[in-house]
Amino acid sequence: MKQTSNQRQYKEHIFNTHDGSQIYYRHWSSEAEISKGAIVMFHRGHEHSARMMHIVDEMEDMKDYDFFAWDARGHGHSDGVLDYSPSLDSSLRDVDSFIHHIQSTYQFNIQDIAVIAQSVGAVLVSTWVHDYAPKIRCMVLASPAFKVKLYVPFALTGLKLMQSIRGDFFVNSYVKSKYLTHDPQRMASYDNDPLITRPIASNILLSLYDTSERIVEDAAAITVPTQLLISGDDWVVHHKPQHQFYERLGSEIKERHILDGFYHDTLGEKDRELALDKAQTFIQQCFSRPYSRPDLTHSDKTGFTRYEADTLATPINRYSLKGLYWAITRMSLKLGELLSNGIKLGHQTGFDSGSTLDYVYENQAQGLTPIGKFIDKTYLNSIGWRGIRQRKLNIEALLLQAIKSLRQKKQAIRIMDVAAGHGRYILEAIKQNDICADSILLRDYSQLNVKLGTQMIESNGLEDIATFTQANAFKTQSYLETSNQPTIGVVSGLYELFPNNDLIRQSLTGFASTIESGGYLIYTNQPWHPQLEMIARALTSHKDGDAWIMRRRTQEEMDQLVASAGFTKIEQRIDEFGIFTVSIAQKD
Repeated sequence: MKQTSNQRQYKEHIFNTHDGSQIYYRHWSSEAEISKGAIVMFHRGHEHSARMMHIVDEMEDMKDYDFFAWDARGHGHSDGVLDYSPSLDSSLRDVDSFIHHIQSTYQFNIQDIAVIAQSVGAVLVSTWVHDYAPKIRCMVLASPAFKVKLYVPFALTGLKLMQSIRGDFFVNSYVKSKYLTHDPQRMASYDNDPLITRPIASNILLSLYDTSERIVEDAAAITVPTQLLISGDDWVVHHKPQHQFYERLGSEIKERHILDGFYHDTLGEKDRELALDKAQTFIQQCFSRPYSRPDLTHSDKTGFTRYEADTLATPINRYSLKGLYWAITRMSLKLGELLSNGIKLGHQTGFDSGSTLDYVYENQAQGLTPIGKFIDKTYLNSIGWRGIRQRKLNIEALLLQAIKSLRQKKQAIRIMDVAAGHGRYILEAIKQNDICADSILLRDYSQLNVKLGTQMIESNGLEDIATFTQANAFKTQSYLETSNQPTIGVVSGLYELFPNNDLIRQSLTGFASTIESGGYLIYTNQPWHPQLEMIARALTSHKDGDAWIMRRRTQEEMDQLVASAGFTKIEQRIDEFGIFTVSIAQKD
């Protein structure tokens, strides 16, 4: 069905997002014979795509670009409970699904896509860019809602308490149209629009706060060319986090513009041509230059994550307050191991060992006395271990996806995991889904893991197709010694433990020389962790009981290493905390 928005026509469409929900969007085709690129727009909270339609016409010099604008899940004409999403992660996957849909349906390369996003939409986009590392051309963020102004004292604390007691509920927005814009027509349309709603789900509001803190703190991981438009008289969101985000941005190309007198609806203000002209010029300049990104494959030698890891490795004065704090923490863990089986296992084999991971996967609190079980349950419910369990589910999901794809192409299913631990996630995925794999080769450096993994193969009745051998995942030659050429390679939780990228290259070279052309590589990464210092100061590694010091790799760094080995990333999953990613790539 065709509609008209003053000048340019648009078409209405529906696409099915990652969980089958139907998302509505508008598409304005380029007026040029060959489109220069795609501009994808993301609206603010409570609103929908029609509220951004004016931008297409008012960016008069961009008629040779396609424009797209969606109604986010639970907004406008899209599926879902009004103003609700199951989680912020679901909304992020919606963003990723939308971009993939535009790529596949309209034949746009990701490098030829730019994004314009406002308020809550800008938080979603900046988080997506941080977590998924898409190779988009650039992004314009207008008044990102990194910190919403809550005028009631202790409102955030109260909301968190209510959430813990009641579960999800809805909070009505206090924002009125006169606090959004000086434009009388925009105010009237806001007040009379039946598709604009006042509530927002508590889980999303609280997640926005937590996620925004993470993204602002770690903005150095973002290298996408970015323009930030800040409304000078914003009644809705705080300015400080926006400036902090900009200052920390890792983008080599970035702009910040403060628009004096503007209210929160930056792109819908009375004098919005000031903002739209800047956005239009920025996007055109980005498209006029060849696509490029900084080479991050040497970030182990220089860069902010190397500096962070070096800081964590620097000893602190044991008699300082900080030194005493961590000494008490380590002592508490030593006492805890007397009652908690999980903490005891961590000290015995390393908190990063395959044995510890298998214990975390089982997620059964064990210990001496009810107090011991309570301590163990608290330990197993720490944010890192919850992320690990979600990582397992994401590995299994992408493994099943790779198997399905191979079946459709009538190719053999030969799986090789080079650091399998006990092999639980591979074996359970095969067993529980009744998959007829041709072969499964599990490998690990630890003889203990080989022994226990072999027992797990036998307990699952997979001896006919599965074997477990001892091997070093960082020795390229060991990959060539496999009897069957794998069609699926898996490496989970290994690269995160080693800061040196040369080791990662050796492993990826091994995969590239072994996996069949068109086969798949499933790999994990840890772009962020809220407990890095606690891990470094209090936990021990499997490597001779040394301190467990991790150097994070941004998702873009990890993806570049994989790409340099000859693989093309297809899809990614991430836990709701933003800690662990699981990606699938195809061998070129």
